[in-house]
Amino acid sequence: MNLYTREDIRNIAIIAHVDHGKTTLVDALLKQSKVFRENEKVQERVMDSNDLERERGITILSKNTAVMYNDVKINIIDTPGHADFGGEVERVLKMVDSVLLVVDAYEGAMPQTKFVLKKALELKLKPMVVINKIDRKDARAEEVIDEVFDLFVELGANDEQLDFKVIYASAREGIAKVELEDESKDMVPLFEAIINTVNPPVGYIDEPLQLLITSIDYNEYVGKIGIGKIERGTLKRNQNVAQIKRDGITKNVKVSSLFVYNGLKREDTEEAKLGDIVAISGIADINIGETIADAASPEALPFVDIDEPTLSMNFIVNNSPFAGLDGEFVTSRHLRDRLMKELETNVSLKVEETDSADSFKVSGRGELHLSILIETMRREGYEFQVSKPSVIYKEKDGQLLEPIENLTIDVPEEFMGVVMEKLGPRKAEMVNMTSAINGYTRLEFKIPSRGLIGFRNEFMTDTRGNGIMNHVLEGYEKFRGEIPERSRGSLVVFESGESITYGLFNAQERGNLFIGPGVPVYQGMVCGECSRGEDIEVNVCKKKHLSNTRSSGADDALKLVPVNEMSLEQCLEFIASDELVEVTPKTIRMRKKILDPTLRKRASLKKAK
Repeated sequence: MNLYTREDIRNIAIIAHVDHGKTTLVDALLKQSKVFRENEKVQERVMDSNDLERERGITILSKNTAVMYNDVKINIIDTPGHADFGGEVERVLKMVDSVLLVVDAYEGAMPQTKFVLKKALELKLKPMVVINKIDRKDARAEEVIDEVFDLFVELGANDEQLDFKVIYASAREGIAKVELEDESKDMVPLFEAIINTVNPPVGYIDEPLQLLITSIDYNEYVGKIGIGKIERGTLKRNQNVAQIKRDGITKNVKVSSLFVYNGLKREDTEEAKLGDIVAISGIADINIGETIADAASPEALPFVDIDEPTLSMNFIVNNSPFAGLDGEFVTSRHLRDRLMKELETNVSLKVEETDSADSFKVSGRGELHLSILIETMRREGYEFQVSKPSVIYKEKDGQLLEPIENLTIDVPEEFMGVVMEKLGPRKAEMVNMTSAINGYTRLEFKIPSRGLIGFRNEFMTDTRGNGIMNHVLEGYEKFRGEIPERSRGSLVVFESGESITYGLFNAQERGNLFIGPGVPVYQGMVCGECSRGEDIEVNVCKKKHLSNTRSSGADDALKLVPVNEMSLEQCLEFIASDELVEVTPKTIRMRKKILDPTLRKRASLKKAK
């Protein structure tokens, strides 16, 4: 039983706070390792392959790629930076021997930097630190290294982890250097550092096979594809293996296809061995966390426990007057099948049946996690409704506990007062305040997760778009008391029809409108935010009566205030507990749960009692 070292392979994951340049860094490594032809036109952020990722400029799903440098294969996994997709990060770190921690040379260590680094240190990985964006005018690389070192100490890094290698880079310019004053024209210093610093995979190559499935892909031709690293032994195409489920049940299956990564492509291979990151197909019900092992002596590998969901919302079959007009998939069976399919690849998600056959309780890691799922389903042709997000409480020793977030806010000094004033009623507790960098002050708070629901909209308005906020789950603490719902009511449509300039002109005196003229509306639909604390019914379909002195053409002179069109996230943050967001492939609307005004009034009186 001799230990075997794969000197020809290095397995690394790239981790960072959102927008610190992970995906751009991978682009630079791919381009300079000659993965693309000289004349090949390559998109920016080529790793963000999904439409939503490209639109939002964020990574949602981890991606595998591989580059060759001096006959050594470097398997690279690009991971999400948002804490909402932490389940993705936790899993893929099981496949690698080191991480590149990418930190912005101006912003420094941010909440998600702390979150992803904590996960890496817990798995006993030794990170390399890449200070990125050194070409920024306001870069402060040396200070940022001190911040990163302090963060390592705070997270309990051991002596070996504290002795981390630092590389300075500008992913956009495609350069890396060991010292800031060095001259550089390419990424060679980073390639060299990876080869010389990252430990190669070590294990037993002549022992029985062990492969942990940490990711699932899907292909309409071959079905489910399991992705993972071979921890021990060798795997061949068409080999009979044992599939060990998470509950310990074992069954014999056959690996029909075996792939390794080369650049952005998967390549067929006859054989892979210890240390290789592979994709396998032919196992219909393969799932994350399962072990593919030797058929003669199956042994399971331990799987990392994924953090629990903190937010839940109900996904409900659409029953509005406009139901079925846009969507291709509208029934409860469609909705159920799609949510169950999502569970196979989205390990941080939880789906439960409710008392109603038309409603499912879906729990996730945060508003972004759930809204990405909603947006993805909508684009696939699904039509449904969702309720206001609510936090998931726990009970321990007879005490009610709630999720608490670590909130970091960067704002110009003039807006500090209003931000702190708004966070008070939301039960936020200030833990730190750092003096201004370039006129921005950093405020750190501990705040209940429910205090953040609906806060981003107010925050962006109050800071006139100049504020930056980031938050990450800290843990569970004692319930902090009631938090008031939003302070303003809704403008609710009085009758069904089509919105008309005259009706909207009269309605806009009551608050801010979300719709313009010529929009089909129905009774009970929310069309704006009221300027007062209660809901007000408005008739946006109202026409001006003709008379012999005025013509209806005078409508053209009426001036409407520009409409505030709401995005999906804004709608989810805006709605109250008695409202729903109706999601269709073409439209996002808000509505009252009870559309009829008389029944709605009765229900609110009953609740008041």
